[in-house]
Amino acid sequence: MMSSVTMTAILCRGALLLLLWWILTEGSRDGWLMGIVAVGCALWLSLRLVTPGSVRFSLTGLAAFIGFFIGNSVRGGVQVALIALQGRRALQPGTLEVQLHLSSPAPRILMAGTLGLMPGTVSVRLDGRWLRLHVIDERMPIAAEVRALESRIARMFRERI
Repeated sequence: MMSSVTMTAILCRGALLLLLWWILTEGSRDGWLMGIVAVGCALWLSLRLVTPGSVRFSLTGLAAFIGFFIGNSVRGGVQVALIALQGRRALQPGTLEVQLHLSSPAPRILMAGTLGLMPGTVSVRLDGRWLRLHVIDERMPIAAEVRALESRIARMFRERI
């Protein structure tokens, strides 16, 4: 018999995955047969990788993370565009290694993936608590942005850093 935590996890994750599929297919009805299979596989995998009840999650933390991500994506995109317009000599690409304070693997993986989506940074390697980034310009305050993002992710996963 399934616990209420497991049933809640199945329903919530299933609904979120269905919503994601609907968004990705732009509401088209043509792909729902494949969508049900894909959502079922993703749901099964998510339940295997993250056991229901093992991760504490905050919806207000998620909202703060989304707002932070969107705002920094726009700001970072403008910064990168301005740097690119100045020509190659204006760029000072390099690598940066930062030690993450997040204790769980899931938040660290989200951190690496999110930084890879932010303009001007690409996650190169995540090794335990160490994250190596490729940055478009070493003069940008990347370390401060990493710490700000890390605090948002910690809040979302209810971790203390």
